[in-house]
Amino acid sequence: MSTATDLEALLRRGLETLGLSLPDAAAERLLAYVALLGKWNRAYNLTAVREPQAMVTRHLLDSLAVLPHLHGATVADVGTGAGLPGLPLALASPERRFVLLDGNAKKCRFLTQAVAELAIPNVTVVRARVEDYRPEQEFDTVICRAFATVAQMLALSGHLCARGGRVLAMKGQHPHAELDELPAGFRLLSVVRLRVPGLDAERHLVIIDRCAGC
Repeated sequence: MSTATDLEALLRRGLETLGLSLPDAAAERLLAYVALLGKWNRAYNLTAVREPQAMVTRHLLDSLAVLPHLHGATVADVGTGAGLPGLPLALASPERRFVLLDGNAKKCRFLTQAVAELAIPNVTVVRARVEDYRPEQEFDTVICRAFATVAQMLALSGHLCARGGRVLAMKGQHPHAELDELPAGFRLLSVVRLRVPGLDAERHLVIIDRCAGC
């Protein structure tokens, strides 16, 4: 069984490999999030990942690998589930404002509790279906970790992205076939291969621009 010291060492090694420097106390709060997720997971089945060490690699470091690619001051995490990637990114980037969006009541209850216990003032939890959510202002970045296809993500959540903003789709293998046809008003900027410390599986980030002049 991993101790708190083991988990902290794993996280800090991963952050060093990613070249990331976090705000004061962010690492401790990230590990507190892992502990809280493990506690709630026993009753609510929020994630299939059970071991704390695996949560550090597959949840925290996997989420934080996209931090350099965030755009602007506001971020919407669509279909956030247990708060991934939005909650780790919010702890690492306190100058940005995050909305964690999910339609599942139990997951939103967990997120509301996590935001309160971990004192994360730059996060708002919203329970809503993504296609029905109409914020007062569109977001600079819209990110998602688990949509079936890029086209489906854009169809359901593209309206949340401001013109000139970015849509970030976190993927496993390179989604070549999904990129052949994007909806009008969006264009592919790049597909970045992410190197997540301790994770053998492939990770890619699809970066899409919502055209300012479209």
